[in-house]
Amino acid sequence: MPRNPSPRDPEQVADTANHVGELLEVLWGRAQEKAPSGPIPPSQLRALKLIEEQGSVNQRTLGEVLGTGPSSVSRLCDRLEAAGLLERVPSATSRREVELTLSAQGEKVLDELRLARTREVAEVLRTMAPSHLGMLSEGLERLRQAATVHVGLERPAADDTSAIA
Repeated sequence: MPRNPSPRDPEQVADTANHVGELLEVLWGRAQEKAPSGPIPPSQLRALKLIEEQGSVNQRTLGEVLGTGPSSVSRLCDRLEAAGLLERVPSATSRREVELTLSAQGEKVLDELRLARTREVAEVLRTMAPSHLGMLSEGLERLRQAATVHVGLERPAADDTSAIA
């Protein structure tokens, strides 16, 4: 892994991001063990986060965003509902559809997990210089925006010139 990847070489930056992601997985795994609700399987966690992000979503849309087939999504939702993390409610726009929303318990579990993860990562960030924290924060926000658009949770802003800059 290059120590100072060129900010203009997406492959090198992606490689660095991959390595950081692997380290974050370790930190987040440690955090999950410390969270009051305990560990949540990755597929369930991704579904809960997507439902939270959208407010409510139907199973078809959830499957498209997760890249999962209808029967797998249905079983996933069955498990989340059985655990009390998800509620299925009739759609206000279509009698044939069901909307998925987080239950109060689902919201609580995500909040607890985020708090545990934040504490774990904050321990590492406290060792960094303030100037580096500022650059990291700005870069992470740009990455979050781009990734949100890439996975289809948002559309690019009409005035977004970040790809040109």
